[in-house]
Amino acid sequence: MIDQSLFREAMSHIGAAVSIITTDGEAGRVGMTVTAVCSVTDSPATLLVCINRGSRSHDTFLRNGVICVNVLSGTHQELSGLFASKASQAERFAKATWHKRVTGAPVLQDAIVSFDCQIDSITDIGTHSIIFGAIKDIEIRHNDPALVYFRREYHTLGNSQ
Repeated sequence: MIDQSLFREAMSHIGAAVSIITTDGEAGRVGMTVTAVCSVTDSPATLLVCINRGSRSHDTFLRNGVICVNVLSGTHQELSGLFASKASQAERFAKATWHKRVTGAPVLQDAIVSFDCQIDSITDIGTHSIIFGAIKDIEIRHNDPALVYFRREYHTLGNSQ
């Protein structure tokens, strides 16, 4: 069995886009910062997001059945930290401008790209739920550098034009 600390150290050497995932519905509005997002297939357009089942927001995502993956730009480092903190959901959402698309999940106004998804299926592995989202709408904003997380630090990638 691989030691957890060795695995986490090794994973810190894989750069990842930083996203804020959001949901809204009968169970409430929540959002959190994640780096575990991956494309699955383009037919039908599907992505996956991994969420720790111990997260306070986990069950709200599942009960609402919708999720928006908002990929952050280099200007969003502070917002990323806020959505990763113990701040209230109201404090988190108050620090940015949001709107809604097809599913009703909050879309970050100035995200690089936002994937508005209906939750299609969920698989539990270890401590996490892998949520498969059927993409219902996409909003893209060009020319902003991306926020990435690599070796436990934020970096920006790409140039503004």
